[in-house]
Amino acid sequence: MATESTRADAVDFYWRPSCPFCSMLRMRLAEAGLPVRELNIWEDRDAAAFVRSVARGNETVPTVAIGDEALVNPGIKAVRDLVDRVAPHLLTRQDER
Repeated sequence: MATESTRADAVDFYWRPSCPFCSMLRMRLAEAGLPVRELNIWEDRDAAAFVRSVARGNETVPTVAIGDEALVNPGIKAVRDLVDRVAPHLLTRQDER
């Protein structure tokens, strides 16, 4: 469970250009109305390092992080399940629109 110090204000979405899996998940995240912070691993060394740290040394994208939890190459259902579990306030924010 996310603590106050790790409370997420968005879904961190790690991606790279020309990745069809990234494009598909980006579209699904937009449809879900979740707040998303996009991090291009080809332009952001820290983002690439984070992805390697959770993907067995690989730069596998898409990767999603919420608070202290990360998913490598997830589908939208896995992302929604993670939001439900560790950051339900992101869903509340979506419903307030």
